[in-house]
Amino acid sequence: MKTKTPSKKKNSAQKIRVMIVDDHPLFRAGLRRALEMEPDLLIESEATNGQEAVEKASASKPNVVLMDVNLPILNGLQATRELTTRHKDIAVIVLTAYHDDEQMLHALRAGAAAYFPKDVDPQELVRAVRETSRGKYVVNDAVLAKPQVAAWLLNQFEQMPLAGTEGAEFAYQPLSSREMEILTCITRGKSNKEIAQQLGISRQTVKNHMTSILRKLAVNDRTQAAVYALRRGWIRLQDAR
Repeated sequence: MKTKTPSKKKNSAQKIRVMIVDDHPLFRAGLRRALEMEPDLLIESEATNGQEAVEKASASKPNVVLMDVNLPILNGLQATRELTTRHKDIAVIVLTAYHDDEQMLHALRAGAAAYFPKDVDPQELVRAVRETSRGKYVVNDAVLAKPQVAAWLLNQFEQMPLAGTEGAEFAYQPLSSREMEILTCITRGKSNKEIAQQLGISRQTVKNHMTSILRKLAVNDRTQAAVYALRRGWIRLQDAR
């Protein structure tokens, strides 16, 4: 009598559940194809904007979220902040076409567990999905525990040109939802008075938020702030018109 050999294939309950968040169908399809080849990964949902990602993740509780930055409604950094604040057990991997070292710092400060440009090698991304699903962080190819990430971030901040200057402690902090609203208005060329009228707040409140935005982005004026956000995909070009 033959005995059954236990199946090596993981059932869905054992697999790492992944959500893909990107507004480009072809990119989502490419990611899905690459990840579905791995027997331990399950693409359980997709979203096309940051707000949808937050809502779907609250319902389905994926283990790992692959998050674009340049998204409508809520950008990827805003969505990452909301997700990681609400769900400590969900890891977010930020994928971006707007890649630079400052973007990586913003992503990690927003709560991301890993950060990659969109041309990342698929196997490197798969490795990061597995590591972050276990509570690890992936930074510049290194797999780190949370205390190590905190130490790495501190070291990065200490090496920045603005280290030790007034307002340095605010640098790279995530922008609030209101600050993002104001920054979007700035990219459209609106004055403080126009922003105040549109958002139903006082001009002084707009000025206070503007001061906070400049500190967090470590820039000198509103034009630099607008360019900073557009270059990193925080605000979509069509939203700035």
